[in-house]
Amino acid sequence: MRAAQLKAVLPRELLASVVVFLVALPLCMGIAIASGLPPAKGLITGIIGGLVVGWLAGSPLQVSGPAAGLAVLVFELVRQHGIAMLGPILLLAGFLQLVAGRLKLGCWFRVTAPAVVYGMLAGIGVLIVLSQVHVMLDGVPRPSGLDNLAAFPAAVMQALPSLGWQAGLLGLSTMAVMWLWEKLRPHSLRFVPGALLGVGLATVASLILALQVKRVEVPANLAEAIDWLKPADLLNLADPTLLVAAFAVAFIASAETLLSAAAVDRMHSGQRSDFDRELSAQGVGNMLCGLLGALPMTGVIVRSSANVQAGATTRLSTIFHGLWLLAFVLLLSSVLQSIPVASLAGVLVYTGFKLVDLKAFRGLGRYGRMPMFTYAATALAIIFTDLLTGVLIGFGLTLAKLAWKASRLKISLIDLPAKGEMELRLTGAATFLKVPALTQVLGTIPAGATVHVPLNNLSYIDHSCLELLEEWGRANAAKGSILLIEARGLKRRLEGRLRTTSGVGAAG
Repeated sequence: MRAAQLKAVLPRELLASVVVFLVALPLCMGIAIASGLPPAKGLITGIIGGLVVGWLAGSPLQVSGPAAGLAVLVFELVRQHGIAMLGPILLLAGFLQLVAGRLKLGCWFRVTAPAVVYGMLAGIGVLIVLSQVHVMLDGVPRPSGLDNLAAFPAAVMQALPSLGWQAGLLGLSTMAVMWLWEKLRPHSLRFVPGALLGVGLATVASLILALQVKRVEVPANLAEAIDWLKPADLLNLADPTLLVAAFAVAFIASAETLLSAAAVDRMHSGQRSDFDRELSAQGVGNMLCGLLGALPMTGVIVRSSANVQAGATTRLSTIFHGLWLLAFVLLLSSVLQSIPVASLAGVLVYTGFKLVDLKAFRGLGRYGRMPMFTYAATALAIIFTDLLTGVLIGFGLTLAKLAWKASRLKISLIDLPAKGEMELRLTGAATFLKVPALTQVLGTIPAGATVHVPLNNLSYIDHSCLELLEEWGRANAAKGSILLIEARGLKRRLEGRLRTTSGVGAAG
């Protein structure tokens, strides 16, 4: 960028970066807490997302950092394998993203059906709400969503006689401020994020009233929060469960990043995203997060949309926001230590509710009931089992729908004007799934009939259906039946090669 151009855009980029920083600060810490890790881990990821990924990104206006969409998965991984294993998992996941970007596979991560993505986010949103309501009461979340739901009444009863109700009020107040600010904020102050306002007011109130609530623990020296990857831990990647976890992190992070990048492109008229470059940049960022023992990162839509709305036009805003995060942690860590944990939990509960996008669910109804069912099944499977199982179920339903549509075949047996001649009309896709139905229709053809079978209305025919037709022609030739397969217009869609045998003709 030339000096004159830099001078022209710098003031606007600096202002936008401050807005993004203010949005990112509470989210980075809150997502870390939701993931079962110290808040500083989320801040490290945010700093890397700004300074490194912001510089390398293929989507210049997209902001990267810790994402609520991965909080549930990270919580499970830490619970099952320990914090030490998160580093090797992220290193491998980042490497997979980097390789996928270099191989120009970015577009394939965007093939994910919207119903699965929306259902995944809804399921994650419910799990975040169920876990963070316990944190809002200064309690400890349970391992699963159902456990959190079952334990909620007891947590409330325990909070009432203790000081947990004070934390609960702070969390609810934070959510109320965010909701009111979203509805009532003046246009001139639209750049002020509701999350920061809610957390700031809750922090001030807790200090004035001297409330005895849990507060954020941030080390005075950021280096203390870094857990360098140990080479010996890499050997644990031979464990198949860790390999599956790395692939899951890579896939979900990539899909969320590229879907977010596509959404950001629709918000502005500037430079379009290079999805392969963006995927490679995310891979570098996650590898660094793995080396430093931080949270995984993705491109995140909330911070990215704040960046666009604040007037950013270049990647400088994203880079500067990482710089502000670093400066704040180094110079003002005492301010962070005054923030009530319950207030950050309130931000996450509010975010979790927003992830359950009922408007998107109703919008899927335009495409039939199956996308709505896929959305609901994916979300419920994530809530009742785990994230990976839920996503796989969503993909399975999508593939089942495609297989069902691909196997639809209309079979009609029509009498032609010429005596003794009939037409077996096939419309759709003739696959092995339709062999029983085709056999039944063939069984109704009278002996001695000449049967024309035009294939021009078929999108596909496999060898099982083709052989069934040929076999029927051979078997009924002795009765005077003739089967004429007319393959005109379908030569490229035939599996195998039409053969001419006794009593069986291939025309065209």
